Amino acid sequence: MKKSDFYYDLPESYIAQTPTEPRDHSRLMEIDRKTGNITHGHFYNLCDILQKGDLLVMNDSRVLPARLYGEKEETGSFIEFLLLEQKGDKIWEIICRPGKKAKVGAKFSFGDGRLKAEVIEVKDDGNRVVQFTCDGNFYTVLDEIGQMPLPPYITAKLEDKERYQTVYSREIGSAAAPTAGLHFTKEMLKKLEEKGVDLAYVTLHVGLGTFRPVKEDDVLKHKMHSEHYMLPEETAEKIRQTKKNGGRVIAVGTTSCRTLEAIATSHNGEIVADDGNTDIFIYPGYEFKVLDGLITNFHLPESTLIMLVSAFLGYDKTMNAYKTAVEEKYRFFSFGDAMCIL
Repeated sequence: MKKSDFYYDLPESYIAQTPTEPRDHSRLMEIDRKTGNITHGHFYNLCDILQKGDLLVMNDSRVLPARLYGEKEETGSFIEFLLLEQKGDKIWEIICRPGKKAKVGAKFSFGDGRLKAEVIEVKDDGNRVVQFTCDGNFYTVLDEIGQMPLPPYITAKLEDKERYQTVYSREIGSAAAPTAGLHFTKEMLKKLEEKGVDLAYVTLHVGLGTFRPVKEDDVLKHKMHSEHYMLPEETAEKIRQTKKNGGRVIAVGTTSCRTLEAIATSHNGEIVADDGNTDIFIYPGYEFKVLDGLITNFHLPESTLIMLVSAFLGYDKTMNAYKTAVEEKYRFFSFGDAMCIL
């Protein structure tokens, strides 16, 4: 299985730079998992597509406004930080630009001095570890002065930071949004519940590794990044009851999918409450243990995410769906349109 097997040609103009308004007016490609038959509609059509007894499992992780612009205290020169991983109380591993300004002991200021940082370690890969100081709650200050860490292919300015959050986000800690959930509105979720579609939540904090390209030509040699997940007992019980009653468990996004399948893989096919880390890599040949359906966006060529979709839908059907999406001028990637595979 080669990386190039998952390539498709995408015009740059099809990469969505801004989100669709309203959220649920994005286009939706509905795909029959057995036949590969494709139907075109809009995201709000899910209220007609889903059935009473179905269970939607959604990732409630909230994106950290992890990009900071500031200055070096001694010189006033520009510095950019991107927070990667918390290492302790206000201690974070970061990427910074330009790196030559961030030697051990260097001090920086952000938000007119509301947040300060000192470099305490330079790692072998060039990342830095910094100690932050601030008056008040660190996350409150970060939320006020930080910028969303949008993917590199989005160059347009995001006017409203909440548009890179799902309406049900609550557990802060992601470096990128679980984008399949961006299409839901609170009104749509209420309508689904009124129809008898149940809702459940997991948490998987999306790392920047989600944008890491597959570099190995042989897909099987690729090493996934590890991400932290949490699945509460309430969600585990809902999944068990849905399966028992003959309903469908539908993951909203690849992050929810990876959480469910990682837990089932490590517990002999069973879903239990769990809290841990996963680097599960799902590609064609993987046997799904939980999922009956998947709602997801259109992903980058040769990415681990298109490989996951191919594992669930089948390689030929997936590549045909992407070919069709290009022909039909769907919008791609984080702010793009969605597909529903049932």
